[in-house]
Amino acid sequence: MIYTLTLNPSIDYVVRLEGFQLGELNRTISEEKFPGGKGINVSRVLNQLGMKSKALGYIGGFTGAYIEQYLQKERIATDFVKVKEDTRINIKLKTGQESEINAKGPSITEHDLQLLMDQIRKLKGEDLIVLAGSIPATLPETIYEELVKICSEKGARFVVDAEGTLLKKILPYQPLLIKPNHHELGDLFHVTVSSPEEAIPYAKKLVQMGAKNVIVSLAAKGAILINENMSLRAEVPKGMVKNSVGAGDSMVAGFLAAYDRTSNIKEAFRYSVASGSATAFSMGLCSKDMVEELLPHVQIREI
Repeated sequence: MIYTLTLNPSIDYVVRLEGFQLGELNRTISEEKFPGGKGINVSRVLNQLGMKSKALGYIGGFTGAYIEQYLQKERIATDFVKVKEDTRINIKLKTGQESEINAKGPSITEHDLQLLMDQIRKLKGEDLIVLAGSIPATLPETIYEELVKICSEKGARFVVDAEGTLLKKILPYQPLLIKPNHHELGDLFHVTVSSPEEAIPYAKKLVQMGAKNVIVSLAAKGAILINENMSLRAEVPKGMVKNSVGAGDSMVAGFLAAYDRTSNIKEAFRYSVASGSATAFSMGLCSKDMVEELLPHVQIREI
């Protein structure tokens, strides 16, 4: 079973305006509401690609109920820990360029934390969990490390999509996959990474540090995949970028969906790049039809 964990989910409230004037009345052209959070995005894309998963994490209040009901309408299984305060609302303001206002999220108690730990302790060797996104301020910064320790003890595989120190600390536990973008990769090693050639040596260092597979996305410049046995580079399909939110999460979901079916890393990488591109070319998350339409245009070669 694939599980996704979103510690600080949100309702993403997307509003479009022709322009925005500070201090004035502004009227929207359109508004949309979606469940937000990196793990939730992975579950939603997996669902589009025909893969079942169960969404875990913390929700609370009327906003949390909205997220749970939305996912259940999409036939995505959920097992959230309910907290007292409301799940946050994040505002995505689109006025020709994207601006975001992200709320801090609800408080998580020690009791809430133990309930989540109990869920993770139930994982089995055949399970896989995706840990993705930010950590609420009221949880310890070591939470990801504590969770992957439990996964290792249970023999469960795990994927981590996090930044900086959070990512470095889990590498010794050998995640199946990590997927930094080139900016995040550069931040990890205090360098500037702007091309696949510059990314390769640092991705190899992450493999040496414990990651089984490393995908680095470089926007229009493509992506690379590095593991102990191969180094691959993908050219991304051509298209108009309409949306950057969820593209990285779609890459994770695409990789897992294809790898589960084929156990072929190269094919999983191709599906990953097609899924990320399909989301980037859409107003929301990708559809299976669009992913499969883009697959033949993803060119992969060994490097």
